[in-house]
Amino acid sequence: MSTNEEAMAHSAFEAKRSALVSALKGAEGQSVRLGKVTSNLFRERVERPSVKLNARAFGNVLDVDPDAMVVDTEAMTTYEDLLAATFAKGFMPAVVPELKSITIGGAISGLGIESSSFKYGLAHETIMEMEVMLSNGDVVVCTPDNDYSDLFFGLPNAFGTLGYVLRVKAKVIPAAKFVHLTHTRFTNSDAFFAGLSAGCGDDADFLEGVVFGPNEMYMTIGRFASEAPYTSDYTYMNIYYRSIRERSEDFLSTPDFIWRWDTDWFWCSRRLLVQNPLIRRLMGRRRLNSVTYKKIIDITNRWSVMTKINKLRGRHTELIIQDVDVPIGNAPKFLEFFQQEIGISPIWVCPARRYDAAYRYSLVNMEPEVLYINFGFWDALSYKSTRPPGHFNRLIEQQVVELGGFKSLYSDVFYEREAFDELYNGSDYRKLKAKYDPEGRFNGLYEKCVLRH
Repeated sequence: MSTNEEAMAHSAFEAKRSALVSALKGAEGQSVRLGKVTSNLFRERVERPSVKLNARAFGNVLDVDPDAMVVDTEAMTTYEDLLAATFAKGFMPAVVPELKSITIGGAISGLGIESSSFKYGLAHETIMEMEVMLSNGDVVVCTPDNDYSDLFFGLPNAFGTLGYVLRVKAKVIPAAKFVHLTHTRFTNSDAFFAGLSAGCGDDADFLEGVVFGPNEMYMTIGRFASEAPYTSDYTYMNIYYRSIRERSEDFLSTPDFIWRWDTDWFWCSRRLLVQNPLIRRLMGRRRLNSVTYKKIIDITNRWSVMTKINKLRGRHTELIIQDVDVPIGNAPKFLEFFQQEIGISPIWVCPARRYDAAYRYSLVNMEPEVLYINFGFWDALSYKSTRPPGHFNRLIEQQVVELGGFKSLYSDVFYEREAFDELYNGSDYRKLKAKYDPEGRFNGLYEKCVLRH
């Protein structure tokens, strides 16, 4: 980006920011929420009167500084666009959540994770500066050591209930053209998690795992490579997660590696029958992505398609769409519980630890020096007998608490308020809420995540 283009991008950002602030102030006395192009929340909202602020235009990369290794970007920029802008200069964001449609602002407000998180922490830990619009229309700049440091450390996992991030400066790292993958099979969970722990001390650039069954687990280590003897293509007819079981070694271009899960939404495209070769060809390469699948799911939810089908079949369905984090010492216990009581597979497994042990993010209960294992599972259980709402999700929540872990809040949450406050530092949150949104124009965290407002 030339100096002139950069100046024009910043000028356009300032104009959009002024318009958004005016819209917020024009809705004085009313509740507000943000209108975005994409959303990766997986819970149905209870609609309530509110003004939707249009933030769709905040999707541009403002500057990539190779010397400082920083990207300056608007907060609604998707990671697809972020990667394209940074990779063109030989870099990538230090943590790139696994779906193209996730925005950098969304990864801060929620908890973005990926296979570089064992080195760089969660996505919000790669952020160096945030420009935030408060509920009264003030726009403040937050850094770890300025007057708004409490907001800087309070925004992650707050889901936009303390303020809306408009602009971000984030850490980027050098990225080679290719990634060399090795897949190692384990037949014992203790050995599997020991392997993941050891992998964190290796020369790996990326580290993750997939569990297909009690005796079939794979650890994948990725290392940057300047050259590759070949590259595999998992953007159309070939399916990435199947390749893990079929080969011990692979090479991908770095962008294709970063988006290896997006073509099939990990493996969730199978529920939409998109892993059928004929349907895959009919869909075409451009439609095989998480954006398309999320639109289909949103439509079926809007019309209660699955509810009506299950009623005809005399069955009930509970969606189990969650990411949970458990200290690695308790990971085998959680996996055993999950396989016995829930039984969904495959399961994504991703190690993560705090990037800087000295930094404490108010609403993220990750202990320093502890390696956590993120378990991601996204499917549905179908059954005949009647059970209370959220029965299986509540079992998972209870087990996670007992094992000293926590869960992401992008999907259904069933904790009672007292338990929720204890898990997500309710006392710290209330202080931040009173300071930065005293009139309650933005939803509260419990109201948004549990009551679905």
